[in-house]
Amino acid sequence: MYAITIREPGDPDVLEWSEVAEPRPGPGEVLLDVAASAVNRADLLQRQGHYPPPPGASETIGLECSGTIAELGEGVEGWAIGDEVCALLAGGGYAEKAVVPAGQLLPVPGEIDLITAAGLPEVACTVWANVVMHAKLAEDDVLLVHGGAGGIGTHAIQVGKALGATVVVTAGSAERLDRCRQLGADLAINYKEEDFVEVLKKETGGADVILDNMGASYLGRNVDALRQDGRLVIIGMQGGVKGELNVGALLGKRASVFAAGLRFRPLDQKAAIVADVRERLWPLVSEGLVKPIIGQVVPMAEAASAHRALEEGSVFGKILLAAKS
Repeated sequence: MYAITIREPGDPDVLEWSEVAEPRPGPGEVLLDVAASAVNRADLLQRQGHYPPPPGASETIGLECSGTIAELGEGVEGWAIGDEVCALLAGGGYAEKAVVPAGQLLPVPGEIDLITAAGLPEVACTVWANVVMHAKLAEDDVLLVHGGAGGIGTHAIQVGKALGATVVVTAGSAERLDRCRQLGADLAINYKEEDFVEVLKKETGGADVILDNMGASYLGRNVDALRQDGRLVIIGMQGGVKGELNVGALLGKRASVFAAGLRFRPLDQKAAIVADVRERLWPLVSEGLVKPIIGQVVPMAEAASAHRALEEGSVFGKILLAAKS
């Protein structure tokens, strides 16, 4: 089979479409004929040599995919060969075939086509695990989403609105802010021209939940933007890894700061997240209340161009890699 390999850590041109050994499913796993994968910022870090996969996971880039079950490993129940699914992966998505633990499979929801479904697992599990399962976003809460125009952001806007929250987003251009509003954002702030803390406090009094992809550079301002009992959830490090935290401000607001990713969680935790997503989020997707937002689809063999597009910030929503043209 063919997969994207990394010739050496570096820029997108180090990605190559190469012939590799076909993976085999072990007990509790399934083998998928991959229809498509999707590009995530963690993929860029892995390509650069900064984010190796967990022990035992595939060295191939790719944290999600969609496809058809080709083979069942020993002990797998509830799935059949030929089922169309999408999957959360620890690695291996940029390939014609991928192995995935059965607990990380999701059926393709509603009327969504198989290629488009590749853009759902990572954003769905990330947003649901952090904003809903951990931060307990509730009806009438104010949710602030940084990076509202990206894959995570476009999904979080819709989830927040479906759950009855007031959704505030930041983005860097008028066009991207307008498109966030079209998805349901109640307030859209241009972070290049406005102080998001000032605007947020003026318009809403602050946020109950903040979903942050920046990390260190926004840490102090995010805490300042929280309401009493607010919850800051950090899922990215685009703004650095070391910041200063005012513990007094946290104490004064009874606020909390939580940081978590998906890739290195134990299998049982991933399975629990996927099960909750299937039970509570998938009906919203099937009803069309939450939709995958796809900005671009490129052949998987041209993954380098997809990485460049994500780095340039020129795409609204997710970039997909189709395994077959």
